[in-house]
Amino acid sequence: MKSQDIARRWVEFFTAKGHTHVPSASLVSSDPSLLFTVAGMVPFIPYLTAREAAPYPRAVSIQKCIRTGDIDEVGKTVRHGTFFQMAGNFSFGDYFKEEAITYAWELLTAPQADGGFGLDAERLWVTVYEDGDERDDEARAIWRDKVGVPEERIIGTGKADNYWSTGQPGPGGPCSEIYYDRGPEYGIEGGPAVDETRYIEIWNLVFMQYQLSAVRSKTDFDVAGELPQKNIDTGLGLERLAMILQGVENMYETDQVRPVLDKAAELSGREYTSTEDPADPHHTDDVRLRVVADHVRSALMLISDGVVPSNEGRGYVLRRLIRRAVRAMRLLGVDDAVLPELLPASRDAMKGVYPVVEEDFARISRIAYAEEKAFLRTIASGTARLEEAVRQSRTAGTALSGEDAFALHDTYGFPIDLTLEIAAEAGLAVDETRFRDLMGEQRQRARQDAKAKKAGHADLTVFNRLQADGGSVFTGYDELSTESTVRGIVRAGELVDFATQGEEIDLVLRETPFYAEAGGQAADVGLITGDGFVVEVLDVQAPVKGLSVHRAVVREGELPSSATVLAQVDRQRRHSGEQAHSGTHIIHAALHEILGPEALQSGSFNKAGYLRFDFTWAEGISAAARSEIEEVSNLAIRNNHPVRTTVMPLAEARQLGAMSLFGEKYGETVRVVEIDGAWSRELCGGTHVDSTSKIGTLTLLGEQSVGSGNRRVEALVGMEAFRHGAAERALVGELSEMFRVPSNQLSERIQSTVAKLRAAEKEIERLRREQLAARAGQLLASAVDVSGIRVLAHDAGEVGSADDLRSLALDLRSRLGAGANVVALAGVSGGRPLVLVATTEEARDAGLKAGALVRTAAGILGGGGGGKDDVAQGGGQDATRVDDALQAIVRQIAERS
Repeated sequence: MKSQDIARRWVEFFTAKGHTHVPSASLVSSDPSLLFTVAGMVPFIPYLTAREAAPYPRAVSIQKCIRTGDIDEVGKTVRHGTFFQMAGNFSFGDYFKEEAITYAWELLTAPQADGGFGLDAERLWVTVYEDGDERDDEARAIWRDKVGVPEERIIGTGKADNYWSTGQPGPGGPCSEIYYDRGPEYGIEGGPAVDETRYIEIWNLVFMQYQLSAVRSKTDFDVAGELPQKNIDTGLGLERLAMILQGVENMYETDQVRPVLDKAAELSGREYTSTEDPADPHHTDDVRLRVVADHVRSALMLISDGVVPSNEGRGYVLRRLIRRAVRAMRLLGVDDAVLPELLPASRDAMKGVYPVVEEDFARISRIAYAEEKAFLRTIASGTARLEEAVRQSRTAGTALSGEDAFALHDTYGFPIDLTLEIAAEAGLAVDETRFRDLMGEQRQRARQDAKAKKAGHADLTVFNRLQADGGSVFTGYDELSTESTVRGIVRAGELVDFATQGEEIDLVLRETPFYAEAGGQAADVGLITGDGFVVEVLDVQAPVKGLSVHRAVVREGELPSSATVLAQVDRQRRHSGEQAHSGTHIIHAALHEILGPEALQSGSFNKAGYLRFDFTWAEGISAAARSEIEEVSNLAIRNNHPVRTTVMPLAEARQLGAMSLFGEKYGETVRVVEIDGAWSRELCGGTHVDSTSKIGTLTLLGEQSVGSGNRRVEALVGMEAFRHGAAERALVGELSEMFRVPSNQLSERIQSTVAKLRAAEKEIERLRREQLAARAGQLLASAVDVSGIRVLAHDAGEVGSADDLRSLALDLRSRLGAGANVVALAGVSGGRPLVLVATTEEARDAGLKAGALVRTAAGILGGGGGGKDDVAQGGGQDATRVDDALQAIVRQIAERS
């Protein structure tokens, strides 16, 4: 039975029992404490914990889930996987234990011809809660008397296995698990308490019936009493049931995973044997093939739910999954790009249950392929450096240094997890502590540049109290000047009664027209005035939802608490900001029109006259496409479309197709901003112009990458765009006068001039090389014998580049002929000193390695270097010590042991 048939039967069975079918929630959890949806019950937590009223008494779902806590164990055993599907049925104060148990038994054992899964009832075992004097006798009786499971196949287990709670005070209750006996060939007899390889858990029934208090641990808590509303939460592992019904050994061999594994085996020419035994010669290859199959499927599903690769959070998990899969294929002998072969195989396996992976495959594949391409570049640039560091560490008998790991990460983009894996394969540890310290120092340096406002609201105690007393009312959609009352003056985290001239404060008003920074829109600025005082508003933030906090300075007089004030937004600044925000929506719509709907917003920022817009796209945008985007945007401005704002229920907005920022959490009621109807329709809480012509004009400044799979466009609007255009016209005029040609001939003249300059530079470079070569014959006479080694050390002075030194050094080494010879050259290029060493085979046999000699010299120059034993180069900062560096090389040769 295929996985899609299992999912269909599950849903059909429970909908026939009065359950509402709830489609799978996104893998990106709406719970801020979770990166991903990790269990089938996560979307229902608000109903199960009674935080919200359930919209239906019964529900059934097939929920996509991701768990990455044990990602390093994936493939090593067949029990670990990252993506999985949890089939669940739920009751919110409706039915309880008897129905949950009998439903489960009926669906598992009913013949397949009657809509069940047709499992042999004699192979099913169950567990019930039993811990000392605490026993779930009710569940045991239902299994024994209602269902007919023999007493010997009902096993009692304790809190660790058969009791559920959130880990904190709240609902909890006993569980009952259903196990399937795979047969004697998988282990010894005796039930799940004896062997969980032979007896595998397929379904867990959770009976939420108690209110827990004083939760000290998973197994140590107090029961305060019975819940007024008892709930049912069950979960069946779809992959585990598929494994049984398809008669395969493990989840990697089921119909949704095996096609990727087979394709990986085909590409690599390796045979998959399904072994878990580390002693088996096929084990290493099997592990890698399982890693590929799991990670490719997980990446497909994450991208389909809007996750894009990045260096933090969910994006980093996705990036790591893709990179681990690609690297596993490289270790299997495949160096070329593999996702164009593997990802379609996963798509075809998953589309039966999740049609979106086929419908959206153009976007999904573009993101995945771009990430693989970028990683292959990273591997090419960083692997040689890492291998050199590994070789040096093994020679020295030390761990790979934290400095090396940090340099790989910082310079080459080499992720630390990859460094750890490669080092472990070489039998080396990595100084992770030092690496983390260096990363922390780097983050600290970055944080020093962060805006003061982010630190100013670190302690939210006083703001939580003010919000609980009523929050703030925002009037800025309708007016820019509002009479209001001071609700709180906060200085240094404490409420104060007044503020005097010159003091910086956080100010909370009962009503405010000032927009608090949110949704990518910068905050308003302006003045708050009253009887005898003037306060300048510099910034507005919302550290607590529903509370606007004005960062302000008292410019005149004394501001008392509870004063009546007039809050006035800077009108020109607000208008310029509205131009930018509406321009952001126009840019988004233009990108959709030119590039397609897969150009999805991933972030934005707009302030007076300026906007930037980040979106998912795998490659640079051509100049022609940029010009077209700019033209479409300005046509929308010229056509003077009304900008309409409507408040409506979230469900209605979704039905209209309103776009939203992925990962943003919205309330039940939202604001929808429309420009030309469906051309631009977005959920947005910001402020806007009322017609597009009021934007004035829009000028694209440029487009760039902001991470793998993400691009950024920047633009100016209104007067800022006009000033930019005027400055460019002035520059063109200046250049036209300088080159003495009309502006329409300027491009041709500049190209001609640049071509002449490049030709002249090449001629200068040729002459410089000829001069160096001519000096080679003269330099041979300066070679001296140093402890049996013929050494030629020379300061070449100003050189074009390190290539000049390399060419001269190799020429001199060749001219010196046979014997133990070392050529050490130094020079200065662009104000920075360079050093290059070349050795003959005889010199290397005498223990003289070019890399070691270069590192000695480069250290004196205040830098570093390295390379191979025959040729190495380095550099530094202090050009005045070139002679000292060359002498250090001569001394090292003389003092060699």
